Parts: sequence; structure tokens; C-alpha cells
Amino acid sequence: MQASEVSRAVVAAMSVASSMDLTVEDVIVLHNSNRLTMRLLPCDVLARVAPVAHQVAQFEVELAQRLAETECPVATLEPRVAPGVYERDGFVVTLWSYYEPAAAGEVSPADYATALERLHAGMREVNVPAPHFTDRVDQAQQLVASRDHTPALADADRELLGDTLGELRRGLGECGGAEQLLHGEPHPGNVLTTKNGLLFIDLETCCRGPVEFDLAHAPEEVSEHYPGADHDLLRDCRILVLAMITTWRWDRGDQFPNGRWLGTEWLGQLRTALERRDLNIPADLGISRSR
Repeated sequence: MQASEVSRAVVAAMSVASSMDLTVEDVIVLHNSNRLTMRLLPCDVLARVAPVAHQVAQFEVELAQRLAETECPVATLEPRVAPGVYERDGFVVTLWSYYEPAAAGEVSPADYATALERLHAGMREVNVPAPHFTDRVDQAQQLVASRDHTPALADADRELLGDTLGELRRGLGECGGAEQLLHGEPHPGNVLTTKNGLLFIDLETCCRGPVEFDLAHAPEEVSEHYPGADHDLLRDCRILVLAMITTWRWDRGDQFPNGRWLGTEWLGQLRTALERRDLNIPADLGISRSR
């Protein structure tokens, strides 16, 4: 969210919470990306605020309610107010339970895998319409194809990303394996370590696809503890996810911290991964070891 919007977004969250009889005297901004996440005090509520065009909020609220009924390891909506999406001054606001972080320490891969397996099991019990994971690949392809949206992307890198996304989208989209509802981005940034165990947040990215697409977002060691994972499929999903997140960093509207630097680093990692995978991508794009 642009700096000019942050103060208005904070006011919108405070206004919504106050209208729900929650006491708000202070605000701590926790995260700022495509939406603003903040802790409201002393009521101790987590507020998430996005521009009103961000209509995925309603989907996320409804899905969170459904998943809570299956005892999935997900963050829950604030129980003191009616669940919903509230609009203020051009923003949508949702209110969530705030979880005090547990003692610092790395999450073990086994615990991460167990939590993700429980999440997937609960998601199989929920029947909701959700986009296919290839829809997100299509969005990345559109960015790569648009010089207006990715003006700083060099021609060779643009071709590399476009060919990689296209090749893997075709291959994974036709693999014919089992698919289900997924989190969409269960990376460590979307996992909370709480006294109640690991909880997943940010359900707006939920989609349908193979569980390996979710596993591709987690640390590599996690997949070793996830039962039944197809490691060939997972390898291709990892490359696909790398190509996608690299593409996002070259979007001229990207607000990710150090995004352009990461985009450059990840292009190098993508070339290395493609060398090992031996995909049908032209060698003159800088993938061969001689380059």
C-alpha cells in the first residue's frame, strides 16, 4: 500500500473497530504490502485493510469460517464482532484474532509438514469455488508479456520467464493428478508460531491444484516429512513458483521490500534450476553453464 494511503487505512480500521465497541487507543503496523495489517490496542485485534477493489476479502472471510469448522490450523476471525467485510473511505476492513507469538525458535520441518497436512485434510472437506492454480500462472504470463507493466525487465530475461511459465503451465496443467483446495502460498511468512501450534494465515490466495503446488512454497526440508508427495511433480512446481515470484518482483507496481534486487537474484536461481531440470528452454537465454 502506498505511503499516502497508510494513514487513511489506519483511520478506517480504527473507525470500524470502534463502531463494533472495541476500544482502540493505539495502532501497531505489522505488515504493508498489497494490504495493511495492524494490531489494534488495547482491544488486541488484528485488522487487515485493503483498497475496496480488493474483493477477495469476502472470499477469505467465508473460507476462514468454513475451515474453522473443520478444526484446520488457520487463524480465526475476531469472535467479539460479527464476521464480515466492512467498508470505510474506499477500503475494506476485516477483523481477526491476534495471536501472541510463541517463544522464538525455528519451526521444525516435521511440525511444518504435519500442520500443512492437517490444513489440506480440512480443505478437502470444504466445497467452495476457487480459481485453479494455473490462473495465477496466466496472470504472471500477462505481466511478462506487457512491457508497460514490466518495463525494467531485459529482453533475454523476459523471454526466459515467458518460456518457463508457458512450458511448465502446459506440463503441470495436463498432468492429470489429484487436485484439491490449496492455501496457495503457505510459505513461512504465512505461518504463525503460537502457543496453540502452527497456524496458517492469508487465505486470499487459495486455489485448486495438486498439494505439491503448496509444498513448493514451503522450505525444501518440509516435503521430506509430507507423506505421499510426488517429488518429480514437486520439483516442477518449485521451478514454476520461482518463475512466478520472480515475475511479480519486476511488476512496476510491486511494493515488496528490496523487490528489484530479489528479482535479479531469483533470475539467477531460476537459470540454475532449469539447468538441473533440463526443460525445453532455449540455451541461448543464458541457462547453459557456459553463460
